[in-house]
Amino acid sequence: MAPMGIRLSPLGVAVFCLLGVGVIYHLYAGVISSRLAAFRTRGKVDLRELLAVSLEAAVLGGTEVKKVREENGLKEKSKGKTKEGANELLTMGDLQSHRKMFNLISNAFPEVTVNSEEHDNTVDKAAAWSRDIPTDIRDKIEGGKYVPAESITVWIDPLDATQEYTENLVKYVTTMVCVAVDGKPVIGVIHQPFTGFTAWAFVGQGSNMRPRPSYTVTPPKAIVSRSHSGTVKSYVQEAFGNSTTIIEAGGAGYKVLSLLEMPSSETGSMDQADVYIHVTFIKKWDICAGAALLKALGGHMTTLKGEDIDYSGTPVNKGGLVASVGVDHKALLERLPNWDPEKH
Repeated sequence: MAPMGIRLSPLGVAVFCLLGVGVIYHLYAGVISSRLAAFRTRGKVDLRELLAVSLEAAVLGGTEVKKVREENGLKEKSKGKTKEGANELLTMGDLQSHRKMFNLISNAFPEVTVNSEEHDNTVDKAAAWSRDIPTDIRDKIEGGKYVPAESITVWIDPLDATQEYTENLVKYVTTMVCVAVDGKPVIGVIHQPFTGFTAWAFVGQGSNMRPRPSYTVTPPKAIVSRSHSGTVKSYVQEAFGNSTTIIEAGGAGYKVLSLLEMPSSETGSMDQADVYIHVTFIKKWDICAGAALLKALGGHMTTLKGEDIDYSGTPVNKGGLVASVGVDHKALLERLPNWDPEKH
């Protein structure tokens, strides 16, 4: 009860309460809105942020790869043999790069599944994303591209072309990160540690790469593996004729870049091919980033039978692959001989 002689105005009380609510809202609006936003996006990942983390991880891993090579501290050993009988090598470059890349992505997005070519139990909680969105990504890609975390699979290759790395053929070496959503490649990053160049793409959103102005398929220049070639040379010649130029190269990442227009500063050391063909088993961390780049630019990477590759589940792609951009991919597939990679 108000003191005797003092009457409280209902209107005044109402105004006072509204002012109080206004002050509280002003003081805590940021906290409230951020918590509401966090609630709305709980369990979801902004793909633009994941692209920025992927790029940072690839560059960070590349720094380790380059440092180990320049210090000649490879300490290579065999992990076993491929189906074709070639040694699968592991070096300190692979391992150090894996630790940086895997921990950076896992710490930034702990709810996302990250698959790496290498396996190591080293946990580095200090590996933290800088929160930087590079200017070219910020200019081309809008934020707020949220997808459920459980729909995402990240594939990382801490050092592609290890065989060539041990031979000091460093132009073939890349570090790669790929983000697949529901098994489809959406983000691809291919970094060249020894030149410092990084290619990236976000399917349907943008890229810093583009196809070359022209290609030829009569016959094409075909790029194939130099260390895991199997019988790909005779296969290519059967498809396109004996006059087909066959380029042997290391690294799936390098082979995809050979299909694209590179910056003028990089073209001198790059081969240029019209189609990339592989006829034996290959792992998804080798090819997912390249598949995303090509898809973003209107190209294709399929099995030899023309099937889309599912970038979830087991790491092995058993169907071989054909990769192209700027040409009729279906027409290329129609020229290929029947082939079952599981029988070769």
